[in-house]
Amino acid sequence: MYFKHGVAGSPGVTFASSGNFSSATSFPQPIVLGATFDMELIKASAVVTSTEARAFSNAGRAGLDFFTPNINPFKDPRWGRGQETPGEDPFLTSQYVINLIDGLQGGIDPRPYYKIAADCKHFAAYDLENWEGIDRSDFDAKVSLQDLSEYYLPSFQSCVRDAKVASVMCSFNSVNGIPSCANSYLLQDVLRDFWGFNEDRWVTADCDAVGNIFNTHNFTKSLAEAAADALKAGTDLDCGTTYSMYLPEALEKSLITRADLEKALTRQYASLMRCVAILEFAIHYTNTPHDRAGYFDSPELQPYRQLDWSDVNKPDAEALAYRAAAEGLVLIKNTDLLPLSPTKRLAVIGPYANATSAMQGNYFGAAPFIVTPLQGAVTAGFRVQYAHGTDVGGTSDAGFKEAINIGKSADVIIFAGGIDHTIEDEAKDRLIITWTGNQLELIKQLAALGKPMIIVQFGGGQVDDSELLANDAVSVISS
Repeated sequence: MYFKHGVAGSPGVTFASSGNFSSATSFPQPIVLGATFDMELIKASAVVTSTEARAFSNAGRAGLDFFTPNINPFKDPRWGRGQETPGEDPFLTSQYVINLIDGLQGGIDPRPYYKIAADCKHFAAYDLENWEGIDRSDFDAKVSLQDLSEYYLPSFQSCVRDAKVASVMCSFNSVNGIPSCANSYLLQDVLRDFWGFNEDRWVTADCDAVGNIFNTHNFTKSLAEAAADALKAGTDLDCGTTYSMYLPEALEKSLITRADLEKALTRQYASLMRCVAILEFAIHYTNTPHDRAGYFDSPELQPYRQLDWSDVNKPDAEALAYRAAAEGLVLIKNTDLLPLSPTKRLAVIGPYANATSAMQGNYFGAAPFIVTPLQGAVTAGFRVQYAHGTDVGGTSDAGFKEAINIGKSADVIIFAGGIDHTIEDEAKDRLIITWTGNQLELIKQLAALGKPMIIVQFGGGQVDDSELLANDAVSVISS
């Protein structure tokens, strides 16, 4: 199952078409949460998300293990998945993940139960999807030991050593010639021996990453050897079919042993039935040891099994999501135009001006409601005219005339644009970071009207604002 900024619709999570469990609180994308620099808020948002995830699980609509968070540092703004991360700084990401895991898992050890089992990904040096024909499934990241230790690994060290995450995901790519999911240096020497990722926590491969050890990296001579190499290196679970199809062959050929299989299985089940480390916890709840997720305990014995639909979309959760969105806004330029008086007449223009689901980024669930920029301006009491103007990647200027006409009669022009998942996404990197389509041309024509103008950028990755920063007619740029 997945969530990046709220319970997400994904394999393993099922939303109802209406009524109970038809929605969940939607927080801003991790890149916005990271921009808040507010660790208390990060933890609070994780508490809400895990509460709602556990409620979904109790209703049979989700499991207990979730593929989150993505803590690869956002080194290059062209990377299609940077929006899923809290940013480019290793220290910020390390602090983010400690607080996030604390909120997701119900505290940092010792704790009586996992609230949910989180998964830090993608280990390691993963920051490329598909760039000029170079694909993540066969990419070999050449990384110096200094860069590995100072830039790519600190967030994972904090996740494992400090936050005590339940699981780690090995990535699609190779690191210095060895596929990540067959890399015993990363999975055994660093992860387990150095950071203390002990035997009651487990490693999962990203989906099809084990098969790619043979299929795309050409690191082994067969899929059975790929499965054996991954298992012996420390990959306990395969998101894919390579283990289920080829581990029997690997065992038959003595490429692995029964002990190898049992070790991986034991690590996975430990998330469900790991005993309480502190005796007082066990005495408090029952006279017998507990499994750590409460999976095998009677529901009445532990509080997380009591969570239900009444714990989803609560008013305080909605207020927290609003706070996160407000705190995550970054003013790139402001020439004393803000704040605006509600007496101002606004022209709200652009592909995001009345956008709905596009505002949720990727890996999102059904939100209880979505407030578009247009709706927000109307609700705030402004007199508003609206025009779409152009699309994110638009080449037609058919909507320019309407946009310019309403701009002429407005006191302030707001252009809401940027990029979306047609431009960047998982498996899709950008080659350039310029504004896409003809958005800049429309902005130029609107700016020429001489009215105060606000640019609000949407989308996960950044765009080059050099031209807008230099344009005196653009009063405000917010991202």
